[in-house]
Amino acid sequence: MKFKKIAAMLCVIGASAPALATNGYFSHGYGIKAKSMGGVGIALPQDSLAAATNPAGMAMVGDRMDFGLDLFSPNRTATWTGAGNPINGAYATVTPGDYKSGKNLFAVPEFGYTKMLGWDMAVGVAVYGNGGMNTDYGKIAIAGATSNTYSNLEQLFIAPTFSWRVSKDHSIGVSLNMVFQNFEARGLESFDNVNHSQYVGSVTNRGKDTSRGLGLKFGWTGQVSPGVTLGATYQPKTKMSKFDKYKGLFAQAGSFDIPETYGLGIAVKSGDKLTVAADIVQINYGGIKSLADNGDKFPAIAGTKLGAENGSGFGWGNQTVFKIGMTYQYSADLLLRAGLNHAKTPLSSTQTFFNILAPATVENHLTLGATWSLADKSELSLSYMHAFEKKVTGVSNGTGGCVGAGMGCPGAAVAVNGHPVDLKMNQNALGIAYGVKF
Repeated sequence: MKFKKIAAMLCVIGASAPALATNGYFSHGYGIKAKSMGGVGIALPQDSLAAATNPAGMAMVGDRMDFGLDLFSPNRTATWTGAGNPINGAYATVTPGDYKSGKNLFAVPEFGYTKMLGWDMAVGVAVYGNGGMNTDYGKIAIAGATSNTYSNLEQLFIAPTFSWRVSKDHSIGVSLNMVFQNFEARGLESFDNVNHSQYVGSVTNRGKDTSRGLGLKFGWTGQVSPGVTLGATYQPKTKMSKFDKYKGLFAQAGSFDIPETYGLGIAVKSGDKLTVAADIVQINYGGIKSLADNGDKFPAIAGTKLGAENGSGFGWGNQTVFKIGMTYQYSADLLLRAGLNHAKTPLSSTQTFFNILAPATVENHLTLGATWSLADKSELSLSYMHAFEKKVTGVSNGTGGCVGAGMGCPGAAVAVNGHPVDLKMNQNALGIAYGVKF
């Protein structure tokens, strides 16, 4: 009966897990406890969501179940500092000024379950939103469109995990990541033509599309000296099925794989009250063409139509994330947490135009949290995250080419004058989790 209830909960979470993000399009951490410490967790497992950060941690947390909910609020603004450019030979423009994205509150649930098999092995599952991005401007923010600019990407991970304590102080683990993606875009009619896309009719306003894939995540953690624990993780690139409805938007006919990631962590315990931990994580967005290919010119000018093998993308580079956090045992029933998270934005000033759809600009995060021990081996945890506003000032990129008709270009063509777009975002999140030990 217990496993039937768990399966039912997985279905509920999987059906209602929009995933928003802070490090590029990845979450800054997984599990409410880790989120309140800047996302730290590679060498500091604290609950059954530990497997989302490091599968080896599952054998270190004992028999338990955790439910969490994060209320995530991103504030996104795209600012046209000049009139929008003519596209497809039309003189359509957008009015200079701020374009604020609506829908600023998202509920992101999570779930974890761990069962020890004797003293040295554990099995379980972690269910969490890996990341995503949403923009809903409520108006036309890209010149030449006939519908309001909107995009939504969601990623859900369901990760059955096995962890083995190979000795008293060391454990290894592996997760099978079952990954589900949803995507939808509207308001990109300007690019849905033979000049800009390899697959006309599969660029925009196609409704929600889904993608699925299987991947692995490996981890190790071990106490190397009294009070000092190290950890390491590696997740290869996860091959995903293609977004067929949007094969004319994403490179490689709708490909949108999960990037390779890897990281190292350390946790140092000082006395009975204080623990300080730090992680460094590499996210290789540059290995995903739909993310990494340049979008600094109109596709027709760049010679790389949307949807092609090397089709224009968002121009994201790899991202290195630095996380540091601390816990302090204030009293027998109260544990306090705090943390910082820093990662340079993956997009540059020449890539702001296409990133109207994905303004992943934030770099610095402050987190706070606490856990109260309750009766019956249960506990209640809270977290708060603030991502400070970061602005990326766009340049008038996309110059040097002609398309369409008129404007003094050779034959019948229109000069492409660039995309003077600035992007900025700040974020807040408030999370709550309930955990019970068996």
